Amino acid sequence: MTRLAAVGGLLLGGAMVTQAAMASEPPGTAAVPRSAAESVVTNPGAALVEKFGAARTAGTWLDSEGRPVVGVTDEKTAEAVRAAGAVAKVVSHSMNELKSATAALRSAPRVAGTAWVMDYRSNQIVVQGDSTVSSSDWSKLTRTAGGIGSFVRMERTTGTFTTRINGAQPILSTGGRCSAGFNVTNGTSDFILTAGHCGPTGSTWFADNQAKQQVGQTVNSNFPGSDFSLVQYASGKAGASADVVAIGNGNGVRITGTGDAAVGQRVFRSGSTSGLRDGEVTGLDATVNYPEGTVGGLIETNVCAEPGDSGGPMFSEGIALGITSGGSGDCKTGGQTFFQPVGDALNQLGVQLIVAAPSGNGQGGAPASSAEPAPAATNTQSAASPGSASPGSTTPVTGGGETATLASRLTDPKNIGPGLLVLAGSMVALVATRYIRAEQDRKAYQRYYSATWG
Repeated sequence: MTRLAAVGGLLLGGAMVTQAAMASEPPGTAAVPRSAAESVVTNPGAALVEKFGAARTAGTWLDSEGRPVVGVTDEKTAEAVRAAGAVAKVVSHSMNELKSATAALRSAPRVAGTAWVMDYRSNQIVVQGDSTVSSSDWSKLTRTAGGIGSFVRMERTTGTFTTRINGAQPILSTGGRCSAGFNVTNGTSDFILTAGHCGPTGSTWFADNQAKQQVGQTVNSNFPGSDFSLVQYASGKAGASADVVAIGNGNGVRITGTGDAAVGQRVFRSGSTSGLRDGEVTGLDATVNYPEGTVGGLIETNVCAEPGDSGGPMFSEGIALGITSGGSGDCKTGGQTFFQPVGDALNQLGVQLIVAAPSGNGQGGAPASSAEPAPAATNTQSAASPGSASPGSTTPVTGGGETATLASRLTDPKNIGPGLLVLAGSMVALVATRYIRAEQDRKAYQRYYSATWG
């Protein structure tokens, strides 16, 4: 019976090792290009806004419970929105009126240090002026806003609206330091998607201060107007783990697709200066008058950023949303940051995001690391330990920092340790039974021989 149990243990251990080896293969995490048409819907209310039109709606956002809310201008539309499963809020001004107001602001004389954004939740246009805007310029802009209507709100900010030049992995050139944002491809060559203000076409980027490790060269840059650029890898390829963005401490988040940001959505931003930070989307279609020029169509958030974070990735639930453009304040006192939407940049550049092939867990096939992505990261953020990466890519260039103990690794059913333990125990039991049986046979023979000889 012992020998039979040992043989059964060998079969069981072999099966466990085989299963663990197969489980260790990440079939759903291969980095592949995916088109913008496969973008993820982050707010179902967007479809209702499109259905009922800009004359009957005024934007959509997520409430504190994550439910889609749609601003509507009449009770009939409100009833239709509620019937579709969303929350309706009746407001005074339609999206057409809000867009008309922003058009009037764009036609006014440009004032550097100002910005405006549609605040869907308050049904207002918020015009902001930083500390560099003079009293006379602010008074002129206030008169322009007053002529538009009472739904235009004026606010002064204490910071300064600047591009965050100088990012998740740093890339450096003679023009300054920026971040690698997301890896993209045109099917032939791979590129880094980063901020356009980082440098003009022709800028050469390196991964070190000595300019010895060349990353690539900017081949397409758009700024002002928009704020995105393409850096073509010198090697032509992004390399391993091109679908991961760094979040610090050797960890990363696998990117599984693209999406449009939603007001009220919780988002994360990673940059080489201030690391991983989180916050909320506060506005869409923002316009910022940087000293270098005006950029429109931006995402406004209350996530902080600092010089050096430009071009860094913004994401949520593993979905790429934007790349860091600029903002005001810092990560000590707080501030606001504007992001270039990823989808718009991909469409205009004619490239595709390199993302992880989706798996059954909904998190891009990446297992959560033992350390949660700080700050306040939840299990919805797919942490990964991607290992080595090409210079300048958004993947950590060091190992993932394994913190699990030997005992926990051996007892983890996803590892081969338990199977090896069963195999070893079975082999010991089998050898022991053979030895015991041999000893029993030898003694029995001695007794028989002695009795026969006597």
